[in-house]
Amino acid sequence: MSAAAPLALTIGEPASISGEITLKAWAAAQTDKSIPPFVALADGDWLETQGKRLRFPVPIKPVTSAENAASEFYGALPVMPVALSTAPELGRPNPSNTTSILRSIDEAVLLTRRGITLAVVTNPIHKATMYAGGFRFPGHTEYLAELCKPASPVMMLVIEGLRVVLVTVHVPLARAVGMLSVETIELAARAAHKALVRDFGITHPRLAVAALNPHAGEDGALGSEERDIIAPAIAKLQAEGINASGPYPADTLFHARARERYDAAICMYHDQALIPLKTLDFAGGVNATLGLPIVRTSPDHGTALDIAGRGNADPTSLIAALRLASQMAQKRARE
Repeated sequence: MSAAAPLALTIGEPASISGEITLKAWAAAQTDKSIPPFVALADGDWLETQGKRLRFPVPIKPVTSAENAASEFYGALPVMPVALSTAPELGRPNPSNTTSILRSIDEAVLLTRRGITLAVVTNPIHKATMYAGGFRFPGHTEYLAELCKPASPVMMLVIEGLRVVLVTVHVPLARAVGMLSVETIELAARAAHKALVRDFGITHPRLAVAALNPHAGEDGALGSEERDIIAPAIAKLQAEGINASGPYPADTLFHARARERYDAAICMYHDQALIPLKTLDFAGGVNATLGLPIVRTSPDHGTALDIAGRGNADPTSLIAALRLASQMAQKRARE
């Protein structure tokens, strides 16, 4: 894999803001060379129509091979064609396009596993519509794990100055508590440790493990999970040579001075991780999937169907996802 290889950007939900932010990210990259080249696995006619509708015309360059996409990138958006089944109506996802969305993901993963593209960056999908179209996975992450198996995916969210890793992800809070175990905490922490070394270049990562209950359980008075599950997991990680500490009360883990003491926070449930991250930087968050044989990142937002086609979609998170994917893949390649 060459560091000059482009990133593979998937189509996402075509009725969403994915076309708009793709065009805006390409336009920004023409003057900001910190944004790495990418090839869109998408329907070129759809992207061209999006540009005209938004009065944001972008030259589209169909390519048959991703290998030459980087050389085409400055001057036109290189697109490896993935035809849509139905012309999208912005704001109204159509299940008939599920096959095209999945083909885009499949091709991006295949190109990256072969070393033709540097990493996979996924535009957001609309899961309810995908389910109606026959999609049988909870989301992007689980589908990528199936394509890349064996894999044990773990979600990391990244902004400048904070990385959070989730032990449980998109499940009701009552279920999340029941899913916590020594093993699930160990899995997330090991994946974080490995990624911080391999993909972020941190030689001796420091992991701060969050408590579940208020005040870290108050010695069992406010809950026993810290004593029975989280502390034993930390002890096992420390025995393996991983610099993990805690459990720390979540309400004291994310202020500025606390963030200086760790490289990633291991969080027990979704909102424990996402509330501080999105409070600090709502627009710039990136979702990075750990535990895969390839690098995959994604914007940390959804399809935003309510603003699709209005022209005010913010590409900041997609641009951050492109930058992070390139940085992670290049560090991994050097390792």
